[in-house]
Amino acid sequence: MSAAPVKGWCPGALRPMQSGDGLVVRVRPFGGRLDAAQAAGLAHLAERHGNGLIDVTSRANLQIRGVSESTHRLLLDGLAQLTLLDPDADTEARRNILVTPFWRDGDETQALTAELEEALADSALELPTKFGFAIDDGKSRVLAGNSADVRIERDAAGGLLVRADGARFGRGVARGEAVTTALAVARWFVASGVRDGRGRMATHLAAGAKMPEPLRGEAEPAPILAAVRPGLYPQGAMVGVAFGQMPHATLKQLSGCGRALRMTPWRMVLSEGKRTMPTASGLITEAYDPALRVIACSGAPRCREAHADTRALAAALAPNIGAASRLHVSGCAKGCAHSGVAAITLIATGAGFDLVRGGSTRDEPILRGLDRDDIVRDPSILMGGH
Repeated sequence: MSAAPVKGWCPGALRPMQSGDGLVVRVRPFGGRLDAAQAAGLAHLAERHGNGLIDVTSRANLQIRGVSESTHRLLLDGLAQLTLLDPDADTEARRNILVTPFWRDGDETQALTAELEEALADSALELPTKFGFAIDDGKSRVLAGNSADVRIERDAAGGLLVRADGARFGRGVARGEAVTTALAVARWFVASGVRDGRGRMATHLAAGAKMPEPLRGEAEPAPILAAVRPGLYPQGAMVGVAFGQMPHATLKQLSGCGRALRMTPWRMVLSEGKRTMPTASGLITEAYDPALRVIACSGAPRCREAHADTRALAAALAPNIGAASRLHVSGCAKGCAHSGVAAITLIATGAGFDLVRGGSTRDEPILRGLDRDDIVRDPSILMGGH
């Protein structure tokens, strides 16, 4: 099964993406959760059919790296046995859902997620490739800063609402209306001007698009929770994954706890019900570890588009980044690892690194062609010390 290197789309399991170290096969856990057997099985598949490296993505998915054309079919067979495979690539692409990891047994999160997954599978919606949904139905919102176009949330009184990303208010809905209303918002978006399989809801609304009255509302969403950090929570132990990548042995160790794993869009994993912090290699367990301040894509040589080894540079710079700042090191101008704003963004080019402050890879750099070694020797360059 071949995978053409198309820009501007996300890989899947059935439609992988070619990278510098082979095919990247993205696995989208149903319900945002892997049981212990699935986690152990994924670790085994990554070792056997890939190069043993597993990415934890900003879409709360896992990516098995280094897969070859000859091993892809065997990998798909293994994913099917673990019930981690969609029936076809279109269904897989539509099932782009972020789920709050802070749900509790007996609440409505998992039921809402399963209902939305089933509805998307049964629909014929042709959504843009990055279009996504978020189920963020706790007393406080934790996914507000993460990419999603249609959000199922709660208001301050605990009622459900459906909100288009970029809109201040949402429409209050009964439990049985939440998923149908979310799909109605998505259909309106497609019908009102999306072109060429691209586009995002917030941009669409900011450009002046007006939602029909039945989909608008006046329900104000619940407050936003402060940044989530590694540590112990009522639901279990939250651990970070350094630079969003771990060896298969680390996932195997996590699964060895005998507990399910809840995926997050923060390159963290929650070990369900665990009351002590895991100690597997490459995991971040301290709430203020410097590695949490930096985001880096796969970089060279793992990505064919990258101009530099981003993770080595990010690791060298992390201790010098202020606790309140965020550094994004991108191997090219695409900004795959982080589409949003960062205090400091470094973009690798053929002529060195471009520097953006308070922006993203899409913004105009204030400095161009910086030398990697100069940056490491004098990080104050990044903060405006020169």
